[in-house]
Amino acid sequence: MGRLQSVAALGLGSLLSLAPAAASAATEVVFVSGAFRRSIPVSDLEHLAATGQARGLLGDLIRFGRQKPATVAQLLNLSISLPLVPTSRFLNSTPGTAILQRVGRILFPLKAPGEALPALRAATINGLVSGNGQISPVGFLRAYPNNDLAVSLPALQAAVNQVEAMSGLVKGFLDTDLKPNVK
Repeated sequence: MGRLQSVAALGLGSLLSLAPAAASAATEVVFVSGAFRRSIPVSDLEHLAATGQARGLLGDLIRFGRQKPATVAQLLNLSISLPLVPTSRFLNSTPGTAILQRVGRILFPLKAPGEALPALRAATINGLVSGNGQISPVGFLRAYPNNDLAVSLPALQAAVNQVEAMSGLVKGFLDTDLKPNVK
């Protein structure tokens, strides 16, 4: 190997050693409410998605919630197609950032809640790349750039309450004002 090649190899090796390590996927989904924390391994979610069988705490939660493991598995495997470049542009736009900020109150890195926005953006884009233009909840978790994805139960409940209130208003409006026009 010539001197120039040796210097180039040394320079490349130095640059690679300075580069950050590849981000790892989420390994735990941590449900948080005040001092309360319960973790579900992502491997249990992946197992449920692949087999339709729940295990561990996840199995207990599904039984407690009176859900069928097969139904939850279907949700975990639900995949949507999104074009990569327009999705990236949207997530970096003002409306996209506003949506991510709202979602970031519910889903965030456990030890760095202030980093929810870039984590959600990265998980979505990386999930689309690894899923060839499709993303599922499991794909999102595999692409999430932090070991622990926290889920704020109070923020989630508030969001569910808002959606339920809005759906009630819309239904009431459709049933009264638009009913004669809706076929």
